[in-house]
Amino acid sequence: MAKTKPFVSDLENIRKRARQDIDKGALTAGYRADRSTVVKLLNHALATEIVCVLRYKYHYYMASGIHSQAIKAEFLQHANEEQGHADQIAERITQLGGKPNLSPEGLLSRSHSDYVEGEDIVDMIKEDLVAERIAIDSYREMIAYVGADDPTTRRVLESILAMEEEHAEDMNTLLEQLGKKGEPAKPSPAGKAARKRG
Repeated sequence: MAKTKPFVSDLENIRKRARQDIDKGALTAGYRADRSTVVKLLNHALATEIVCVLRYKYHYYMASGIHSQAIKAEFLQHANEEQGHADQIAERITQLGGKPNLSPEGLLSRSHSDYVEGEDIVDMIKEDLVAERIAIDSYREMIAYVGADDPTTRRVLESILAMEEEHAEDMNTLLEQLGKKGEPAKPSPAGKAARKRG
């Protein structure tokens, strides 16, 4: 019969350390990652998510044509989910004692993905798929960098990565369904008339 190794922890020392540096919030002496690098990586991820929100929102408003309603719904859902990712990342940055960089100044230079509008609905889907593929590789690299040094950040990034992979699969499925039959990405005549009246 194998002996079980008891869990032994120096509770007195843990309690003492918890009282020291209390102004650091969740960041304890046991944090092993390079905090400033992790915050910088997270701010790049935050910029990427914001750019993705803006691109998906543009595509949502501009998509039109016979196939557009279901695709518009997909664009809007993805925009909302990307906003949720941005919120998670900003929250983690503040937990690490950093400041989320929400400035529009330099947003595209911090973002890993591009902001490409696309000429028609097929182009839009392709651009969203390219952006998702960029995000997938970026998150994988960040996860590998963080490793076991910051398990909380790693879990946040892993959950976002899983959803980005879903988004890529959704865009790929839409492309397969549409083929070359995408409709022009132009506002409907009713939309143009409403804008002229407003």
